[in-house]
Amino acid sequence: MLFVLTAVAEIVGCYLPYLWLKAGKSAWLLFPAAVSLALFAWLLTLHPVAAGRTYAAYGGVYIGVAIVWLWLVEGIRPTGWDLLGAAVAMLGMAIIMYAPRH
Repeated sequence: MLFVLTAVAEIVGCYLPYLWLKAGKSAWLLFPAAVSLALFAWLLTLHPVAAGRTYAAYGGVYIGVAIVWLWLVEGIRPTGWDLLGAAVAMLGMAIIMYAPRH
């Protein structure tokens, strides 16, 4: 769940400036975007494994959350290819996180 919260914080932090730049929304969106990106950076520090492994595994979760965002926030239904790609990314994340270590 920590990966999901981290991904949502990053996506919100990037989506709000996108709305300002591409959709003509208020520049005031940059303030909550900055807060969200700071939250994202802090959340990354809470993961219990080495930073590089966390970032690699987080990438897989980010892809899955981004596809859900596409559907729920942007109103675009993911294609089968979107879902397959997200599943492959999540498989990669699981391999990284749950591989036996010495």
